[in-house]
Amino acid sequence: MITLHWVYALMGAVFAGYALLGAADRSNPRRFTTAAFWALLALSMWAGDRLGDIGNGVLVLGLVAIAGFKGLGRGSGGVPLEERQARADRHGNGLFAIALVIPVTALAGTFLFKAFPAWIDPKQTTLISLALGVLIALAIGCTWLRARPIVALQQGRQLMDSVGWVGILPQMLASLGAVFALAGVGDVVGGIVRLAIPDGSLLGAVIAYGLGMALFTIVMGNAFAAFPVMTAAIGIPLLIHQYHGDPAIICAIGMLAGFCGTLLTPMAANFNLLPAALLQLKDEYGVIRRQVGTALPLLCVNILLIYWLAFR
Repeated sequence: MITLHWVYALMGAVFAGYALLGAADRSNPRRFTTAAFWALLALSMWAGDRLGDIGNGVLVLGLVAIAGFKGLGRGSGGVPLEERQARADRHGNGLFAIALVIPVTALAGTFLFKAFPAWIDPKQTTLISLALGVLIALAIGCTWLRARPIVALQQGRQLMDSVGWVGILPQMLASLGAVFALAGVGDVVGGIVRLAIPDGSLLGAVIAYGLGMALFTIVMGNAFAAFPVMTAAIGIPLLIHQYHGDPAIICAIGMLAGFCGTLLTPMAANFNLLPAALLQLKDEYGVIRRQVGTALPLLCVNILLIYWLAFR
């Protein structure tokens, strides 16, 4: 049976490729520490379930040490700019068709693979389909552009070197949310918030939940990390159990409220700081400043939708 371990094995191979190519890139002044960073990620993908808690903890500390002491650098390998520009001019917007293969495959596989539970883990069809979509897109791209697979790996390595540690920030923050939930942070936060909510105030509880999702997302940088904390603190005990709200509506729109916080925080570096760096914007926080006018009204709308739809 194809399980999520196959996806981890594939990702480990990709990061191992980045490490090998990075170690051989003499144009990167920090090539060995950069290679070590990606090699540790490859190790976590390949053997994370066998390293144990202490082993994984040491591995994470190694990643933090390399990033914290500025051990990540950037080389000049990859396809020359002139050649990339010539290909872009020749193929035009048709190049986006390669990227569209990935979501189309993920969507189709999510529905189709559930019919083959003996072959593919039915609980992980989306992620397995996503990985399959990447492989299919890679094959189509190499065939169409007449490029070797090593070129795609080299370009991916150069992009990840440009992104640096920010590339794994969502994974770290999502893990942090799970740790907070297991540590009982939601219960502590819920006790504090309930002191500020007037007794019997449904609207107050809804506002606290929506604002809490946004604020925790701003602090943690990821709505998926904020969700278990705020749902354990307010969503389940107050909105669902006490006021008998619709769990599906509360959770779905609550996540949208959290995404409003994503638009406002530099902690969501992959969404807000990375585009500014890749586009070489003069204002590092320019993306966030542009998004404020959308995020705040949208947050208010989401809070009102929870109040209006979940308790009808």
